[in-house]
Amino acid sequence: MVKYDNASLYAIKQISLTETDDLPLSDVKTIQKQYKIVGREIELDCALAAIRAKKHIFFEGIVGVGKTVIANALASYFKKSFYRVDGDERYTGHKLIGWFDPALVLPKGYSLETFIPGPLTQAMMEGSFLFINELNRMPEGTQNVLLPAMDEMKIIIPKIGALEAKPGFLIIATQNPEEFVGTSRLGEALKDRFVWIRLDYQSEEEEQKIVIKETGYDKEDLVAIAVKIGRTTRDDVEIRRGASVRGAIDIVALMQQLSKGSINDPDVWVKASIMALATKIELRDEATKKIDEVIKRIVTTVLKEASEKTPKKKTR
Repeated sequence: MVKYDNASLYAIKQISLTETDDLPLSDVKTIQKQYKIVGREIELDCALAAIRAKKHIFFEGIVGVGKTVIANALASYFKKSFYRVDGDERYTGHKLIGWFDPALVLPKGYSLETFIPGPLTQAMMEGSFLFINELNRMPEGTQNVLLPAMDEMKIIIPKIGALEAKPGFLIIATQNPEEFVGTSRLGEALKDRFVWIRLDYQSEEEEQKIVIKETGYDKEDLVAIAVKIGRTTRDDVEIRRGASVRGAIDIVALMQQLSKGSINDPDVWVKASIMALATKIELRDEATKKIDEVIKRIVTTVLKEASEKTPKKKTR
């Protein structure tokens, strides 16, 4: 029989704990592979833990970081139906819960048979996922409709009564940062019912992989420049909101059509970048240049830096 001293036993225990902590990564890798998600290991691991703990999830992050993609992948992975609602100041609680069909109510009265379930009710009836994109764009009254569904797993449908959610019902909501136009603060009571997962911009290398995946274009030099242009917009002094990876995706897609095989023409880069980025960035109020001028300056700088890093061919 092998004997271990206390130090050895402690080391074995630590190894065992580490291995146990790493087990969820197999699920993460499965999701990455099945749904072609680049990176996001930590965020996916947290989301899986939340779902298994039966907690509603609140993803916060700027536009274009993949909040919807991850939510969709999670629903598919857990074999759940996915009901989507896009936040809007005109979206009412009535739409969220459902309504009675007037044509059916007249002959049959108020009953489940004449009730048209909204996405919240439908998800509860099936034990499915309700995905609310940009929850902070919904009116406070509509937000409050979610409270009993999240707290007690039930809602009251007028003229019918209480409806209890089937096991597996879950709400996944997203929010863009509050400094963006058209958003409002969520009530403390509603936020208290969620667990929070932040989604930031991904690394430069991961963004390059995403662009290649989305465009099918594997010329790394061109992709690297497009990604660099997009990322530079996030730190420019005249830009309030920079471009997500979608900017680089669109630049690459346009370059394939505009460059006619040559990727070294600065004018083509500027044209493609203005087309791709002008709708994806927002200038500061104090900006002194027009949006196309700012983009042209960024593109010119990035191309210059790229050319300086490229080894020059020796002439004989």
